[in-house]
Amino acid sequence: MRDLDQQDLPLQGVRVVEFCTVAAGPFCGMLLADMGAEVIKVEAPEGDTLRQWPPLSDGFSENFASLNRNKESVALNLKDAADVALARALILDADVVIENNRPGVMDRLGLGYASFREQKPGLVYCSVSAYGQSGPRAGEGGFDLTIQAAAGVMSVTGEPDGAPVKCGVPLADFASGLYGAFAIASALTRVRAGGAGAHIDVPMYGCTLGIAALQTSEYFGTGRSPAKLGSAHPRNAPYQAFQAADGYFAIAAGNQKLWLEVVRVVALPALAQDARFATTRDRAANQAALKILLEERFATAGVAHWIAAFNAAGVPHARINDYAAALDDPQVAHMDWVRPLTLPGGHQTRTFASPLRFDGLGLPIRRDPPALGEHNAAVRARYQAGRAATEQDPT
Repeated sequence: MRDLDQQDLPLQGVRVVEFCTVAAGPFCGMLLADMGAEVIKVEAPEGDTLRQWPPLSDGFSENFASLNRNKESVALNLKDAADVALARALILDADVVIENNRPGVMDRLGLGYASFREQKPGLVYCSVSAYGQSGPRAGEGGFDLTIQAAAGVMSVTGEPDGAPVKCGVPLADFASGLYGAFAIASALTRVRAGGAGAHIDVPMYGCTLGIAALQTSEYFGTGRSPAKLGSAHPRNAPYQAFQAADGYFAIAAGNQKLWLEVVRVVALPALAQDARFATTRDRAANQAALKILLEERFATAGVAHWIAAFNAAGVPHARINDYAAALDDPQVAHMDWVRPLTLPGGHQTRTFASPLRFDGLGLPIRRDPPALGEHNAAVRARYQAGRAATEQDPT
């Protein structure tokens, strides 16, 4: 598949400075970079913590590579006045700042939003933190695990009689990065229309509650907190993973028509007349009994048989894939989602690129992930030249 040309990318010409580590902030920055923004990642001299996370290929983290393509890296010591001055120059030359420090840290470094608001009123400044920039918990730190715990995710994840379990994908981190990128892009439309910039507050706790709309609305409507249901759904059935003769698969019969197709496929017409399963609501209320009846039939054949049968019937279905199988799906190859990537030092690897398409065209990987401080010389030269020109011609 072809990709968009660089000049056609939606955020071409937007300059971003990223003061972020690990996941939420770097993911936000990468989303903007994928859309064409120039992203300069400012790192401490020891680098983003994620650079140390395995797997390491020739000493370079594949995890870091997955969140930092299309970026430049500048290593600055923000306890050094000259480096702070360079950081300020970067910000004053930028359209967007992203930072994911605890509230107050950027202010103490002399790089907080308030210190730029008057001089650069169009600046879009995005702060990602655990609990937000104000309030009784603003000073607390947090990671994906603790946010999933605090925001209720772990209370609804896992089997009903099991211990607390976090979602295997760090959804608090990545949901917050998505909220941040969306908010930044929205604010940029206002700036481009002649409006003011903004200080965007992205609290991971709030973002994780925000994506739990079905769970919070259940609580508001009933007064009861939702409970763990394993792979099942509180309002639809059959809508979960089921065991066949040789493994597991999932089906999602989310309406009456699909339910009747399930009844036909399993050749149990009596289920359609059973009052316990008459409506979607009835099936959800009695899904434990329904699961037993369906799995008795599913045990008579293997996963491949049932996948083929439900595919033919038009019932949404899926194998329970591991990531090797998920990435090997022919749809992944068709969409050209897995791309080659070169790590610093020359190691060849692969990465999952942006899944988005614009008019059928993908978003290119324009830069491989940077080595720590790879662009120090170029950035320092650029801003030293700018300062020299200003001193020669102060008008």
